[in-house]
Amino acid sequence: MNAEILKRNNVHVKGQGDQTMVFAHGFGCDQLVWREVSAAFEDKYRVVLFDYVGSGKSDKSQYSTERYNSLHGYKQDLLEVCEALDLEKIILVGHSVSSMIGALASIEKPELMDKLIMVGPSPRYLNEPDYRGGFDKEDIEDLLEMMEVNYKEWAKYLAPVSMQNPERPHLAEDLEKLFISNDPVIARQFAEVTFSSDVRKDLEKVTVPTLILQPKYDAIASPEVGEYVHRKISGSKFVIMDAMGHNPHISDAEETICRIKEYLAE
Repeated sequence: MNAEILKRNNVHVKGQGDQTMVFAHGFGCDQLVWREVSAAFEDKYRVVLFDYVGSGKSDKSQYSTERYNSLHGYKQDLLEVCEALDLEKIILVGHSVSSMIGALASIEKPELMDKLIMVGPSPRYLNEPDYRGGFDKEDIEDLLEMMEVNYKEWAKYLAPVSMQNPERPHLAEDLEKLFISNDPVIARQFAEVTFSSDVRKDLEKVTVPTLILQPKYDAIASPEVGEYVHRKISGSKFVIMDAMGHNPHISDAEETICRIKEYLAE
């Protein structure tokens, strides 16, 4: 069973060390987005990389619309990978929606995590009268409709919005290719699950030490949202990065590595 899970989620284990760092990718991406950041920790940590079912080189035949109809399905992927490797007291580094998937996993199994590092987290993307998530309902509906009508145009639109750094256009181009490599039907459901999720009430249940890395300009998850997460997670540390865009682990790997190492050294 363990071997099947490791194959299902395309798990790779590298590095050396007594403690394990698990890197979890965000929507539309796969484990390769972590290659520069994760490599910097292989000398002192055991590093685990994986793809959620439906992403990257995971076994897409294992994808189920029922299981992955909420973030809890992806949470189960994370927990099952950790169980298959017999992990405990891990440092989880999650980007974007994986920050919330990690939060849910830490609530269900707090003994699993020693630290939780969130990169560009958002517990709720939709605006409400007393909360600014950054998107109106019509924005999300238009985004999902675009994915159905013309998936490639959606990828071409969202990649530069997410990446920023227009002076380095190759970054957005690479992200666009990554988006396009996904199965459009699976990606659309993952997008709907991500953008309709609401983890706000769960944040106060997170008890593991948490670092929130917030790019100073992020069109997907604003600093205002990052501050909200910080307020709700007791004892968390909030760091505004110099990095621009929603993907600092790609565009500014060096700063991302530095910020994580500073936190772990405290």
